[in-house]
Amino acid sequence: MTENEFQPKIVVFACNWCSYAGADLAGVSRIQYPPTIRIIRVMCSSRVDPAFILKAFLRGADGVLVAGCHLGDCHYIEGNYNTEKRIKETMKALEHMGFEAKRLRLEWISASEGPKFANVVREFTEELKELGPNHIRKTGDDANG
Repeated sequence: MTENEFQPKIVVFACNWCSYAGADLAGVSRIQYPPTIRIIRVMCSSRVDPAFILKAFLRGADGVLVAGCHLGDCHYIEGNYNTEKRIKETMKALEHMGFEAKRLRLEWISASEGPKFANVVREFTEELKELGPNHIRKTGDDANG
């Protein structure tokens, strides 16, 4: 990798019960993946408001990954079904605003799927490298609001 090669910044909203544990498993198993992510643990993927996603993009994220329990395995019974619906609507809204919806990704990753977590991060990083930097980020003092 050259010094000037674009490295995307990815914000990951990971559910406490499955995908955060999957990320932890990847780490303790020493499974290599790019250091392009910043994880925010949420109790359930359904707690990720579209405003959080937009704010991440405005603050400089090149991609946002929302990761939760597999459908039918949610600790909060139907939380991930709500997530699926909300993320689809958010993708449509992003496209309507002229933003690449591919910068938002939804994945179901269980606590035992550390290798899957690492693979998703690798794949998403490569997809974002092809898209290039996020061009809607705020700059200067505007980024703090």
